[in-house]
Amino acid sequence: MGSEPPGSPQVVEDGGEEDEEELSGGEEAEFRSSSGRGSLLTRRGITLRVLLKDGLVEPGDGVLAIHYLGKNFVGDLLNDGKIRWVETGQIFNSPSAWATHCKRLVNPAKKSGCGWASVRYRGQKLAQYKTTWLHKYQPSADLSMVSEEDDDEDEEEGKAAVQADEKNKNNKPGLHDVMVSRRADRERIPVRYCTLGTRDAARDPHTLVELSAFSAINRFQPFNVAVSSNVLLLMDFHCHLTTSEVVGYLGGRWDTNTQLLTVLRAFPCRTRLADRDTASAVEEEICQNLFMRGLSLVGWYHSHPRGPALPSLQDIDSQMDHQLRLQGSNNGFQPCLGVICGPYYHGNQGVASTITPFWVVPPPEQRPNDYGIPVAVEVTYVQDNFLTSDVLNEMMLLVDYYRTAPDLVQFNQYWCPDTTMLDKIKGSLSCHAPKDQAYSQILEHVYSQLGNAH
Repeated sequence: MGSEPPGSPQVVEDGGEEDEEELSGGEEAEFRSSSGRGSLLTRRGITLRVLLKDGLVEPGDGVLAIHYLGKNFVGDLLNDGKIRWVETGQIFNSPSAWATHCKRLVNPAKKSGCGWASVRYRGQKLAQYKTTWLHKYQPSADLSMVSEEDDDEDEEEGKAAVQADEKNKNNKPGLHDVMVSRRADRERIPVRYCTLGTRDAARDPHTLVELSAFSAINRFQPFNVAVSSNVLLLMDFHCHLTTSEVVGYLGGRWDTNTQLLTVLRAFPCRTRLADRDTASAVEEEICQNLFMRGLSLVGWYHSHPRGPALPSLQDIDSQMDHQLRLQGSNNGFQPCLGVICGPYYHGNQGVASTITPFWVVPPPEQRPNDYGIPVAVEVTYVQDNFLTSDVLNEMMLLVDYYRTAPDLVQFNQYWCPDTTMLDKIKGSLSCHAPKDQAYSQILEHVYSQLGNAH
């Protein structure tokens, strides 16, 4: 991986008229030795070599990609920070040089490539790795130093892709459909909890926050959690159906003697988040289902359809509210588990959704105006022997609910070059497969309903 190519391939240095110039190796070394990490490193100073040296990325074959107006380009990241285009073996000194070259092949009028916004490393924009570097080594730095032209570039390409989609809407769905959906979402870059400080009404409530570990705040996880694989399967299925956020509740049991929270059922809310008229009726129905099965409300889940499965500031406050409600007025302790599912985030590894269980620790008493601290919860996943009729019934009810919705995922479109959306959901759900493999025949009926939707 990342080995130098044989022979002497052409090295391309032109990064376009409007792109920032990359530092040479000597300039970079001089800059580091003179300034160090205690000083401000400009965005021009953060190169692929810097990210490689500091371990944020690794050299590898086929780890870099550009998707532009329906065309795909794949590159190898070499040990010295250069890029080798797989198709021709050409070597490029920077992301900007490679992006400009590739984009001019598709659009000869293109002046620059905005490489750090256009090139993805393992599915995630290189610009995000710049921001991660700044968060890690210079948390006080102005994040506007990360390429500000990125959004303009994405908007330009997104408009062109939408126009192409309109022209070809009667044709067989292709990769341009996927690219439109990818660009429709601004990538939200998570922040560390320690950077938040006291509550600020001007702060965006959708700001994502990285999870802390209990050990990082000098605490032990105050409860154990076991989650049924059928819960994961139904929850993952629900989150895959729509491009909008969904929400649902978790039912189970809390054993005060063993301090074990067992999550046995997921209860999807078949309603829109903004539909307050039907929300109360749906919640009442779920309460009745919990009572009939002898279960307690033990948590909730929701989706971030195309974003990281990390809590926002709004999610942190909602989770704290749920925890206080379940605790009740007798001050007895009963945990409430929060779960976030990220089905279509391209930073995920493979086709599987990222599923994140979390909890919120109240801020210190001496800092009551701080946000709660979101922490990762360690969970034991219990594989069920078979799919229950309840789960299958809930899946069919969800299909019926979203069948004619405008935000239903188009399952015949492509998730990536060789995987349709339907293949993606099948692959993700297979991670929660019951021991009895006969379930696959039953699920094929569910999948066929998705294929016939719309």
